[in-house]
Amino acid sequence: MVASSTATTSDENWSPDSWRSRPALQQPRYLDEMRLAQVGQRLRELPPLVTSGEILELKWAIAEAQEGRRFLLHGGDCAESFIDCTNEIIVNRLKVLFQMGLILAHGLKQPVIRLGRFAGQYAKPRSSDIESRDGVTLPCYRGDIVNGLDFDPISREADPERMFQAHAFSSLTLNFTRALVEGGFGDLRRPEFWRLDWIDQSPSAVEYRRAVDEIADSLRFMQTLGGHIVEDRLHGGFYTSHEGLLLHYEEALTRAVPHRGGWYNLSTHFPWLGMRTSALEGAHVEYFRGLSNPIGVKIGPTLQPDDLLRLIDRLNPSDEPGRLTLITRMGRNHIEQALPPILRAVSNAGRRVLWVVDPMHGNTETTQNGYKTRRFEKIRDELDLAFCIHASEGTRLGGVHLEMTGEDVTECLGGARSLDETDLGRAYKTTVDPRLNYEQAMELSMLIASANRATRPSASLDERKNLSLAGAL
Repeated sequence: MVASSTATTSDENWSPDSWRSRPALQQPRYLDEMRLAQVGQRLRELPPLVTSGEILELKWAIAEAQEGRRFLLHGGDCAESFIDCTNEIIVNRLKVLFQMGLILAHGLKQPVIRLGRFAGQYAKPRSSDIESRDGVTLPCYRGDIVNGLDFDPISREADPERMFQAHAFSSLTLNFTRALVEGGFGDLRRPEFWRLDWIDQSPSAVEYRRAVDEIADSLRFMQTLGGHIVEDRLHGGFYTSHEGLLLHYEEALTRAVPHRGGWYNLSTHFPWLGMRTSALEGAHVEYFRGLSNPIGVKIGPTLQPDDLLRLIDRLNPSDEPGRLTLITRMGRNHIEQALPPILRAVSNAGRRVLWVVDPMHGNTETTQNGYKTRRFEKIRDELDLAFCIHASEGTRLGGVHLEMTGEDVTECLGGARSLDETDLGRAYKTTVDPRLNYEQAMELSMLIASANRATRPSASLDERKNLSLAGAL
């Protein structure tokens, strides 16, 4: 089923380039404006990366999630690198997302929307425009779509030609991903072949093994009954996303679709707005409001409820189903105070949104030896508190947003193997933010699934905390 086509905005003053009249934050400074314009024109002539039909399928699925009939699993790299466009890395990213999706679907007893943070996540917002080392100051690294990571003047200069590379690597990643999805992952039907050695390190090993066995039995039974129909359902419905940060690139990939009406960002199925670029009168909100894609907005602990309602009105004035996903990233230490007023305001206003929790970004810290990291326990706690608070407020948490990888990196502390600060230097590979590794991501999905999120509506918040992810197993 596909959602009906509809233009999100009928404002005659909107166009893909109307953002240029607004303050545009987090944009690089290109020295050659003429070359920038030439690159933009050439990008407009290149084939799109996704189709409007796929976008509308995702919008319909998100509308289903808003009604409580699906769950959104949104995960992937903090920032992709061009050099990571390899067979092994793409396979591992997709595999962990699909395996997590199976665990969640089995545990939550509902379909899971798999939304990958890749095939376009090449731009990153930064807290400063410049970086200084040993008395030398250069522009900061803003992702491979803008400049290079090496700390030298040539690498750090913003180069519009990199947008061509981003388009090419996104296309390569998407083509291979589609081939994998359509061809099927044989080992997805055989959980006993997953990389699960870490389970024996967990105090919940018995429960985890039981869950894996149940999934294996269920999949074999469905395969016996349904054959190719079940195979198609297991591997269908995968979508891509990235933060819609670099507006010159996003504008160039935004196309009118005459037979459907409206404008679509055809570089991704699901672009999202970050906290640094969600100012009501800013360029990014101006750009996003005219898209027909489903969109996400990151919500931090300092956003006031009235400001959020104004933002919702600007981005989804007709309250279109499936249009708007709100991704809360409060942090373990702030969520209990910051989240309830936000939920009440949106609920009282009767606005249709999908609530998703990002338990990663609000829990970042730097160790004494200089590593930027996150603690698994804080990620788990914020995720659990989000479920509890939503249940207490009578709203539904319909998804999770994670920065993770299918690789065996050591970037986040804790988890079943109890990684500590001495482990970080062993396989710390991220160029920006720390990610859950394969084992930590799988463990988190099993915690969610095993903890049975159908908490009692009549229970108090304190009572629900006793049903935490940590204590439910």
